[in-house]
Formats: sequence, structure tokens, C-alpha cells
Amino acid sequence: MATEVNFYHLTRSSLEDALPRLLVKTLQAGERAVVMLGSTERVDSLNTHLWTYDPNGFLPHGSARDGEADRQPVWLTHLDENPNGASFLFVADRARSDKVSDYKRCFELFDGRDDSAVADARERWKTYKTAGHTVVYWQQTPTGGWEKKA
Repeated sequence: MATEVNFYHLTRSSLEDALPRLLVKTLQAGERAVVMLGSTERVDSLNTHLWTYDPNGFLPHGSARDGEADRQPVWLTHLDENPNGASFLFVADRARSDKVSDYKRCFELFDGRDDSAVADARERWKTYKTAGHTVVYWQQTPTGGWEKKA
């Protein structure tokens, strides 16, 4: 089964700014998510950020430190795992999943200000396309929203 892989080219926002909005939309759609990051330190940092980024909101999530993965609608990890039965996969920090086909949708978020991250994203695009996945590119707009480009 082909997975829809969405590339989010971060040019105006950091991952910490963009990801929470995408995760809120995921939960509003009734879906669960795995967020795969490059290291345990990044998992811990993002875990803390998601508790504090919106003083008026709540984004339920957890990581290995919190446990009870099956009860977490958003699971943060540095491993290629899906312990909460998610159908959406978010990949950042150049983490790599060999299990993209197990998800309905995959979101690749990359820093457009980092030339090597952009080059890496281009290679991933080719790999996903060759594997038969549907690939979509989203560019950040001046207002911080997203515009579908391909």
C-alpha cells in the first residue's frame, strides 16, 4: 500500500513552532501520531516543549520516559517504532524510518536553512517516489501557513 509522504520545508518556523500545529490537526482528525526524532535528547527537549508551548492549550503526548505508549495519542521517540498504533508518522532531525509503508501518512519536516538537510530531503523524495509512495511538497508561506506545491 502506498503511503502519502508530505514534505514540509521549514523556512520561516522552527520544528518547535510548526510541529505542534500539525499535531493538533492530526488529533482533530481523530488520528494518532508517532514523532520520530534524531536523538533521545531531542525527544526530551520536544517533550518538554509540547507541555509548555501553549499556556492555554493541551497537546496530549508521551515518550518512553512517560510510559503507557498505548494510551498516548502522540508518541515521541528516536526509535523506528509504533507502540501507540498510530497511522501518521512525523519524521524530523534526519531520523529515518524503514516502516513508512505501515502508516497512512508520513510527514517529513526539514530545515530549509540547512543546505545539507535540503539535499537529504531531495534524496528521500526520490527514494519515496521510487518506492511507489505518493509524494507531496508543502512550502511555508510568509504568514507561517502552508501551500501545496506538488
